[in-house]
Amino acid sequence: MKRVRFRDSGGNVRGGRWTVEDGEPVVTAAAGPYGRIAFGDESYDPDEVDILPPCEPTKVVCIGRNYAEHADEMEEELPDRPMLFLKAPNAIASHGNTLTLPSGKERIDHEAELGVVIGEQCKNVSESGAMDVVAGYTCVNDISNRDDQNREQNWVRGKAFDNACPIGPLVATPEHVPEDATIECRVNGETRQSSSREHLIFSIPELIAEITEYLTLEPGDVIATGTPEGVGPLSDGDTVEIEIEGVGTLEHSVKIP
Repeated sequence: MKRVRFRDSGGNVRGGRWTVEDGEPVVTAAAGPYGRIAFGDESYDPDEVDILPPCEPTKVVCIGRNYAEHADEMEEELPDRPMLFLKAPNAIASHGNTLTLPSGKERIDHEAELGVVIGEQCKNVSESGAMDVVAGYTCVNDISNRDDQNREQNWVRGKAFDNACPIGPLVATPEHVPEDATIECRVNGETRQSSSREHLIFSIPELIAEITEYLTLEPGDVIATGTPEGVGPLSDGDTVEIEIEGVGTLEHSVKIP
């Protein structure tokens, strides 16, 4: 199942199913004939509603350096355990929006990531039981302000500013997303990042077990599993697409005053 949150023409927030008319849905701001949103007896054209973040996390737990080639491009050593940092709800942004990013910075980067959406409150989850608490997967852009990230240890300014975590456009249950699902980032149509979830250093069960040893995860919380190589700077007016096989495409543009 693929679930989406949206606001209809009357301003009502709804939770619907992304239904497929002809093959797998191409979930973009202009989905065209490939999919409809079903809510009860109603059916909506995605272009006629506002797509909202597919979940409402109390927190996003992000993983640093979880792809070896990304660590290489950042000239950093591989970690011996998952590197954890947090983004708060203020950072969440939606598919299809224009995101205003901090001004006066030399470099703000895109980071395409597979997001794991938690389905139930959980603590001290074993690796063997980790997938039982997963509601599904979504697309994440872990937007990073390198100017301030490189000056601080806790990365609040560098990672947790407003609009720093667009997610969406939907949550796909695990059976839709292959173990070797491709992850791709395009900026203005140019491919910047292209990899697969099979290259994760720490697997999703390992991440859930490690995180829940320290933190209680709530329904709707998101784990951003790390970005592959190819991160790069964003400029005012850029359009970003994060596509994950089996999920769809998160699309947004950026405004940098």
